[in-house]
Amino acid sequence: MDYRRAFRSAAVSFADLVARVPADRWDDPGLGDWTLRQLAGHATGSGLRQVPAVLATPAEEITRASSEDYWLLARVVPPAVLAAARLASDEDARAHALPDDPGALVGDLVGLATQALGRAEDDDIVETPAGGMRVRDWIPTRTFELVVHGLDIAAAAGVELFLTPEIYGEAAAQAARAAAVGGDGPALLRALTGRAILPPTITIV
Repeated sequence: MDYRRAFRSAAVSFADLVARVPADRWDDPGLGDWTLRQLAGHATGSGLRQVPAVLATPAEEITRASSEDYWLLARVVPPAVLAAARLASDEDARAHALPDDPGALVGDLVGLATQALGRAEDDDIVETPAGGMRVRDWIPTRTFELVVHGLDIAAAAGVELFLTPEIYGEAAAQAARAAAVGGDGPALLRALTGRAILPPTITIV
């Protein structure tokens, strides 16, 4: 599936999901130490809110040449840098926790993100939090954020995330490529073909 259509589809489904979260569930546990409200705020920020700003910021050179490179950055940066990034993510989740009735807000952010993507060219190099990336390589990581955190929100809120098999396939393929590049390809393939159990330590995030 074209990465632009995949992002738009995931964004619209994410907005629909957020609009269906019961009002009395927002302060329930979400993910880790985050409430559902904070989890959704983080997902909205990483998957939607930052997109127009990143797409409007040119970079001079490519430092992450693929979506897989983006996810594997966490394996190569110094531990202190990774810890600081996780702390910043926690602070952002709390600072941008969603209000009680977030449907209109998230819908507006979907519009702004998709409009910004419509103005960008596939091979534009933009400054992402991981460094310079082509638009066509970075946007799939935003789709991945919406899909994975959409599943987190759905599980915490007790509602269903409606996505097409193609979108799930795109997100799963991205994760599989990152795992393979990171050295976990054999374990992943054996698990997916029923020959072994996937080790709990395997993660791309």
